[in-house]
Amino acid sequence: MVTLSVISILLLFSFTSAGKNDVYEGFTVHGIKLREQSEVTILREVVAILDLDVWSHGAVGLRDAVVMVSKENESKLLDYLDENGIHHYVHLADVVKALDEHDEAVSNWKRRRNGKMVPFEDYPTYEEVKFILTLVVNDYMERLATKYPNLVTLVNAGPSFEGRDVKYLKISTTNFTDSSKPIYFMDATMHSREWVTTPVTLYAMHRLLEDLRSDEHDLLETVDWIIMPIVNPDGYVYTHTDERLWRRTRSYRPEISTCYGVDANRNFNISFNTIGVSSNPCSDIYPGPAPFSEIEAVYIRDIVFEHLDRIQVYLNIHSYGNFILFGFDDLTLPPNAVELHYVGAVMGAAIDTVKLPIAPHYLVGNSAYLLYPVSGSAQDYVQYVGVPYAYTLELPEFLRYDFRVPPEYIEQINIETWRGIAASARASTLFYTRRHNSV
Repeated sequence: MVTLSVISILLLFSFTSAGKNDVYEGFTVHGIKLREQSEVTILREVVAILDLDVWSHGAVGLRDAVVMVSKENESKLLDYLDENGIHHYVHLADVVKALDEHDEAVSNWKRRRNGKMVPFEDYPTYEEVKFILTLVVNDYMERLATKYPNLVTLVNAGPSFEGRDVKYLKISTTNFTDSSKPIYFMDATMHSREWVTTPVTLYAMHRLLEDLRSDEHDLLETVDWIIMPIVNPDGYVYTHTDERLWRRTRSYRPEISTCYGVDANRNFNISFNTIGVSSNPCSDIYPGPAPFSEIEAVYIRDIVFEHLDRIQVYLNIHSYGNFILFGFDDLTLPPNAVELHYVGAVMGAAIDTVKLPIAPHYLVGNSAYLLYPVSGSAQDYVQYVGVPYAYTLELPEFLRYDFRVPPEYIEQINIETWRGIAASARASTLFYTRRHNSV
């Protein structure tokens, strides 16, 4: 049996390349106050004109927008905001310095833990996550094979564009054969720079398999689970080795452009390439040449259709901003919008009961109204094809840490998010049981 100490040793490895953050030399990050909806429109205009990297779209009167800009375009951005009377401030004056300091903080965190790390308390590399997934299955099945011989199945959806395995766990007491049980499907790291999303999924596995509390047996006995920790492994690896803030996949189509990648969360076949996207193949919101051009999006689609009659909740986990969002992104609402809002509010309220005072309360609502319209999102597509409750979860924002969440906060985010996941599983299961019993 492989012990936890072996995991701890593996988690001490680092694949970070020295000087990799120099690619952001001269870049700055600015916070933008949004006082009214007209300012959101103005911000969208300048983002499109200058092809800015939007870290957070904000919410009018509630959350500031945050954008990164190159040295060449900084004065253009600030002049545009000033001309329109929009208040702004410096969020990060030196992106390279900020990222270098975060890398050092993560390294120090590992050293201080002195080999006592567990998978969901760190930012594991792809290789570490791949090992952990195998270990969770084998170790748990070895200890509990006689009682739960079919509790866990490790599935390889297939290779990414660059050939890395895209794996996920199926967790079920009935090996997914009981049609009366709803399925909760969650995934993470569709946007590769959002590292803090992966530990949340690993922690969910831990709670279901290794630390099932006495008051949580219903979550395992009445719900089946599909958990994919890294949707976009190519991009995730690239953020560890080359560009920390890389967001897209790493597909390459030289007949179209010399730029790599597509925004996987704009690549789904719903209102494809119509709003909230860019035709520039080098843009972070480039949707791709066609719906499902990205194999990583195809895997999400195929899992959904394989279990469409039973998936009750789809949770697409992102970072950051304290949002629970649902469709549709074209400013229309699904027929069950009231139920969608209710289950989302249950999730948010459960998280807020244990959140840190420095984090805002979760905002719950339609993604287009609360943030901005987009096309081709996973959330919208999964909702449209028939999953009752499809959400985008934006994990917490702590002070000014944006994507650079200190590892000391990972445990807090895991615990509070699990509260929300558990609450939403129970709330949605009630609706599922009623519908199932009425058929």
